[in-house]
Amino acid sequence: MVEISRRLLVGGLPLILSGCAPGLMTRRFPRGPVFGLGRASYAAFEDDGYYVPAVDTARIDPAFLRQNVGYSGHEGPGTIIVDPGSRHLLFVDGGGRATRYGVGVGRQGFGWSGVATVKRKAKWPSWTPPSQMIDRQPELEEFAEGMEGGLDNPLGARAMYLYQGDRDTLYRIHGTNEPETIGTRVSSGCIRLINQDVIDLYDRVRIGSKVVVLGTHVS
Repeated sequence: MVEISRRLLVGGLPLILSGCAPGLMTRRFPRGPVFGLGRASYAAFEDDGYYVPAVDTARIDPAFLRQNVGYSGHEGPGTIIVDPGSRHLLFVDGGGRATRYGVGVGRQGFGWSGVATVKRKAKWPSWTPPSQMIDRQPELEEFAEGMEGGLDNPLGARAMYLYQGDRDTLYRIHGTNEPETIGTRVSSGCIRLINQDVIDLYDRVRIGSKVVVLGTHVS
């Protein structure tokens, strides 16, 4: 099952991390036993005045759809474990079970690993590209003062902000309006989930929850 301690990098933050932006698989999380939640989990619905469209699950590898799975690792209930290598996020439910979500992860060179805490959560969050990102993508200058939340916002329907102590890692777990990117490397460092999945996760996660982001390689 999941072996965490040997793969953690808990040092300082890489200077190259620069926030989230719009933009094969190694399975290290166990695939079974799996207790499927059904494709109805991805139906359309209204959320705080926004219409969240249905997801065409036929376009997504079933391995990346939300699943309830067995878990025998040592992390306690309420912990989030992110494995960029397998493109999965695990929320530990307790009782030997966990909820597994498919994710999109940062391109090579924009990853981060370590242990952090969810210090802030937001529904339909605004997004402000960091200055380094604007330098690389000048077309984002128009959002230098922030982009309001909504269906076109790259953070999607929800965002959870990861901190180490009082230091913002600039690393986010957030939604995406591009579900076809789940299971790929697309963003500048952050972890993206299908909007339906990030809403489900958001409702489970509490402020102060522990987040473990695994290193890309096994040591």
